[in-house]
Amino acid sequence: QVFTFNTVEIKVQPSAKVRNGAPLSITCQADISKSADFQLEYNFTIFRDRRVVFTAVSDRGAAQYEIPVAKSSDTGDYECTVRADKKTRSSDPVHVWVTGMTKPILTADKDDVLEGEVVKLRCELPEEEPLLHFCFRKIKTNSKPKQICVPEPSRNFSVLEFSVEEGDHILQFDCFGRRNVKLEWENSVKSNTTLVTVREPFIKPTLTTMPSSNVTEGDQIQFECSTAVVRMRDMEIILQKNRTILNSVQDKKVLKYSKVATLEDSGEYLCKVEQGRASKTTKVNVVVSELFPKPTLVASTTKLDENKELTLTCSINGFRRANFSIIRRSPAGDIPLRNSWSLTMRVDVNDTGSYTCRAEVKGIVKESKPVTINVYAPVSKPALSVAGGLPEVVLGKPLQLFCHSVLGTPPKTFTFYKGNDVKKTVINDTYATFLDENIRLNDKRGYKCDVRNNHSSGMRTSDVLNVTVIVPVRDASLGSIPYGEVEDGSDTAFLCSVKEGSWPILFKFFKKTDHEVLVYEKSEHADRAMWHKKTMKRQDTGTYFCIASNKANVDVRSHPITISVILAAWKKGVIAAFVLLLIAGAGALAVWWFFRKKKKAKGRPMEMSGSGLAANLTSEKLTREPNDGDYYSGSGYIEDSENHMKSADESKGPDLESAEVEYTEVEVSTLDPHREIDSVPIHFPAPAQTGTETVYSEIRKANN
Repeated sequence: QVFTFNTVEIKVQPSAKVRNGAPLSITCQADISKSADFQLEYNFTIFRDRRVVFTAVSDRGAAQYEIPVAKSSDTGDYECTVRADKKTRSSDPVHVWVTGMTKPILTADKDDVLEGEVVKLRCELPEEEPLLHFCFRKIKTNSKPKQICVPEPSRNFSVLEFSVEEGDHILQFDCFGRRNVKLEWENSVKSNTTLVTVREPFIKPTLTTMPSSNVTEGDQIQFECSTAVVRMRDMEIILQKNRTILNSVQDKKVLKYSKVATLEDSGEYLCKVEQGRASKTTKVNVVVSELFPKPTLVASTTKLDENKELTLTCSINGFRRANFSIIRRSPAGDIPLRNSWSLTMRVDVNDTGSYTCRAEVKGIVKESKPVTINVYAPVSKPALSVAGGLPEVVLGKPLQLFCHSVLGTPPKTFTFYKGNDVKKTVINDTYATFLDENIRLNDKRGYKCDVRNNHSSGMRTSDVLNVTVIVPVRDASLGSIPYGEVEDGSDTAFLCSVKEGSWPILFKFFKKTDHEVLVYEKSEHADRAMWHKKTMKRQDTGTYFCIASNKANVDVRSHPITISVILAAWKKGVIAAFVLLLIAGAGALAVWWFFRKKKKAKGRPMEMSGSGLAANLTSEKLTREPNDGDYYSGSGYIEDSENHMKSADESKGPDLESAEVEYTEVEVSTLDPHREIDSVPIHFPAPAQTGTETVYSEIRKANN
């Protein structure tokens, strides 16, 4: 029994898009091929948005899910799965859209409220499933509805509170639901309409002014604000002007407030009654007429020298019946000077300040505009100085000058001069600065400044300040006498010089070893300095250089020179004489030794005994086999020194003259007269010697 699934599919009747309330049929059908006609049991499962909504078991190849009345909650992606024996097959999803939503239900917690209270509304879609949005509307007569929407991700109802405002009388509320299907919004129909009646907790307040809203300065004005309330609890009455609260009462129906009217009291006044969220206001405009104008303060002058007289006069145009007082203002408080319309006084610098006058009529006090009086003390003679202290500047560097005047009333005007040219003008209290950035060698060196203020004495001028321009050191060089080689024990003069630079110049001489060592320094009012080094020694050999600097603080370094200390001439003569004496002594000793050796050789008897072979040995040189190319000449031959030297000279041929000469030291022991040489007995006279004797032999290597 072999079978296989060909296809599994879903069919929707009447269509995949139906209206809310219409019947809906969803069929899951499986197409199967069998090897024979045998019975199979099918398990059908239908899903909507991956949630199981229908299951069935059948021996037929199809199953049907019936929805008699479709709702918007039936909207979704449907797919089915068929399982037969051990095989399972699923269909492709099909989207079903049930258009239209059920009508929501709106309820209110109360239908009669006071202004300032809240109404709690509940909107519900009992047949729909989340995710939903609920929109509540507040409808007032002759006004646009106020709408608030609330999302509900997990329930099919929503609750919202609406506040009842001033002016709300009969309110209507409704709501509707919304949902999003395939990125499209779908709205339900409007719910039922709920009516709410609104009552005033109190009437609009009444604000009155007495004697009227038009008064004159100095008159007493009274404000009264009243209202009628349903209940007194938590009620408050407030009187304010330009956002400033003047008075307030709580749990009372009437507020009263009075004061003496001034010009500043003109304006709009507001009475506000508040209870809970309810609020009602009433406004009234008050006009206060001027009783008399502001006084005017006049000064005889506003700028004057110290110890001069100042007169202050206070007056009111067209009005003389007033109490006047002249006052000086200060940060610590106003200082009354005189209760009169006029004041004359001799001033000093401490009287500088602001003055005003006050006039009082019927309890109304008005103040004039302030008048500023400036009293000036003369400036003192200014002092001109350089920022660094000393009146000098390095060529090419900027020069900063200070002009300072200790005494005198500010502001002061400072003027800087270079020669007779005005360079800068500064206004300051006590000092001013000037930066001359263009210092050249041939500039005018005289600077001065003057200072003045508003005192009648005029300006004061400083003394002329002459500034020295310091030229930096340039191109240092080092030389010596003698140069290069210096005899041991002699004196050497080192000369360090510069091409230009302002005096004094500091010259420093250094010797360079593993590190630089300062050996001499000297300050000169000249462009060169000499260092006399006495008694030069071998350890003074080395490399020397110098560094020159002045007040410009620029070190200039010379090229190095090398000094070699050599042996003095007289020392060389002594050494040469000593060497010659040694050579002469050695020669004399050699001659003496030679003659002594010769004499000793002639006087030594030699006795030889033996066969004819032994006689031949004493008359001719011992030779080796012809195939031996070595030739020996040494003390082994029985001949005296002279004959030996002659035979050696005579035997020199082309081959021997070109032979290599080697010297070796041989120790010869005293021979036994009866010792046999090559089995031939040779007899030597036995001299009275002990130990060994050293003999130098010449060994020549000759070609065959």
